[in-house]
Amino acid sequence: MSITHDIRPSGLEEPQSVLPPAPQLRGDVAIIGAGSVGTTIAYSIMLQGLSSQITLIDTNCKKCDAEVKDLNHGLRFVPSVHVRMGAIEDCAGAEIVIITAGAKQKPGQSRLDLAHTNIEIFRQMIPAIAKAAPEAMLLIVSNPVDVLTYAATQFHGGKNPYIIGSGTVLDTSRFVSLIAERLGVNVRNVHALIVGEHGESELPLWSSAHVGNIPIDRFETADRGPLTPTEREEIVNSVRDAAAEIIAAKGATNWAIGLATARIVEAITRDEHAVLTVSHCLNNFHGISGVCLSVPCLVSRRGAMPLHSVALSDEEHRKLIQSAEIVAQAGHAAGL
Repeated sequence: MSITHDIRPSGLEEPQSVLPPAPQLRGDVAIIGAGSVGTTIAYSIMLQGLSSQITLIDTNCKKCDAEVKDLNHGLRFVPSVHVRMGAIEDCAGAEIVIITAGAKQKPGQSRLDLAHTNIEIFRQMIPAIAKAAPEAMLLIVSNPVDVLTYAATQFHGGKNPYIIGSGTVLDTSRFVSLIAERLGVNVRNVHALIVGEHGESELPLWSSAHVGNIPIDRFETADRGPLTPTEREEIVNSVRDAAAEIIAAKGATNWAIGLATARIVEAITRDEHAVLTVSHCLNNFHGISGVCLSVPCLVSRRGAMPLHSVALSDEEHRKLIQSAEIVAQAGHAAGL
């Protein structure tokens, strides 16, 4: 199935199927947006020593300055790093530019409801980033992340293969954690993925999920049998509803997405070739093209390469196509 005619603007090049050479940059990170998500990402990167310099950028200079000072007051307790406040032109030389700026999701809103507002913000922001740091990898965290990852690709000029979204990396972590809790096993022994839209149409890949190399539908212990269909449905609903519940209670999600984003940064800066479900512009992934969606990708300093060999059941393939259509329609409705 091809949905390129729905959202691909004229002149936008096809995403490359072979990753280009890694850019020769010094490993600095710039974060645009000093709200709760941006500052938590900075904090997570500091704790893990993933960058020697972090530049925090926000239109609210007073708040941004205060956040930078607060982070710098803890430098004694983390690996060596320089944290500074800057403007978009200070992205120059950064290996990764992380974008969290934009209107945030309010209680009762879906992520797709933010599309039009945040696309207009990106329409101004992305060309400025491209001018300051043409070789930097762009890591989109703002919502709706799939639509905005595509928007960033379009507004960058279609020539930067290093644009990815945080996608369903956090959703996958939630999914794995809930499975581990139900089965009473260590979370590191559970391998399962959430793919598709980072939102309502995301889907679990139950067909390939396993625990300690035992297929999920056969895994049982002395204390309990395999997950029942009802338990599976409850787990998936909990993954989908998690962000809305947290936003309703405290106004925003920040800690887990901060850690998830730092995990992506780690895979990039350490050139891990890690398998992560980041959002990426697809080119004939199981017949889907011209839309940004989360699928298993090899993530390294050269960007993200979708793993076309990932197995999908017929039902999973159908639902992934539906998810792609929903994201494509949202982008089209928002002017992409």
